Amino acid sequence: MITTRQSSTADPKPFRINGHSHLLPYPEQIPAYLKEKEIFWIDEDRQHMLQKNWKRPVTDSSFFLNEKLEWMERNRIDHAVVLNLSQLYGNGLRIRDMKYALRFQNDFNAKVQHDHPTKFTCGFVVHAGFIEGACWEIERCVEELGLRVLCLPTHYMDSIGTWRGIFDEETAPIFELANKYKLAIEIHPYDGEKFIQLQNKSWRFHLIWMLAQCADAYHFYTLDGLYEKYPDIRVCFAHGGQLNHLNIGRRTQGFDGRPDLFKGQTRPRKAIGHPNIYFDTLVHDTISLELMVRRQNGTDQIILGLDDPYPLGEMESEAQSSYPGKLLDLAVEEKIITQKQHQEIWSDNVVRWLCGNDQEAFKNRVLVEK
Repeated sequence: MITTRQSSTADPKPFRINGHSHLLPYPEQIPAYLKEKEIFWIDEDRQHMLQKNWKRPVTDSSFFLNEKLEWMERNRIDHAVVLNLSQLYGNGLRIRDMKYALRFQNDFNAKVQHDHPTKFTCGFVVHAGFIEGACWEIERCVEELGLRVLCLPTHYMDSIGTWRGIFDEETAPIFELANKYKLAIEIHPYDGEKFIQLQNKSWRFHLIWMLAQCADAYHFYTLDGLYEKYPDIRVCFAHGGQLNHLNIGRRTQGFDGRPDLFKGQTRPRKAIGHPNIYFDTLVHDTISLELMVRRQNGTDQIILGLDDPYPLGEMESEAQSSYPGKLLDLAVEEKIITQKQHQEIWSDNVVRWLCGNDQEAFKNRVLVEK
């Protein structure tokens, strides 16, 4: 069990890591070019994030760095994994604008990790539609910026405007390089409204289709046996990959019932509990969490993920009598998990996803004397 080091003789406290967090730059940190091109910006009052024909409220002050640190202290969170902003995946942008936007995001995250090494491990993003540039950016982020969490969308727009799955054959060079560097990878859904031909209302693309997007990515990652082809990467599916756990029976029956459609592919159940496939805890209720625990035959592949401070994240909420970490606390109360598993999900499992078996550098960076 990972604990904080103490300079006194007091018992060490359990170390708590949030494996799914987000940060916005302050408005003045965003290059004027991104606003001029209407790619991404934040208003001066920090009330909205904006893109061309798109506007979303900033629902909590902890979107920003100093306020995030205060929020983490208040909620006893020792460390957070900061993923990229979904708004900066770059789909549909001209190649020059895409490169500019993604490089800004990666440099911003690198500075956060560099300036606050005990508090943040940050991810970086590449665009799978431009393979050569994506591989160059992976090399830059790993070797020059010291980032080791690769953030990828479930789907991306290729160079001719076709939407593709992130695990299509064309993206193999990205995963070969990630495997060489032994990276952690986060798979996160977004942009569903751009390729699913339905009216965008009642938040359907966040509440329904994001789950389907994650399930689609998981479908091909497991069918094609990529967890064995690339044994040195560790892939986490966002939002608990909820539909993945519910849908395994249907996928397996389809595989067995129509073998002509799955030539050379791997039976879906073989991936269950694989040590390099992870899911976060953002599933919103204990019944869903229990299904994940039962499906995975335990909790070793489950990491704590709050998705803060988005309104779908596990935040303070009077309406839901909620707080960060409540779902896991309820799971202990309902005997879905043990107290030991509770702590492992908060810390050990997250570190294993981030680092695999090479954890010393992480612990030396993060676990400093108090």
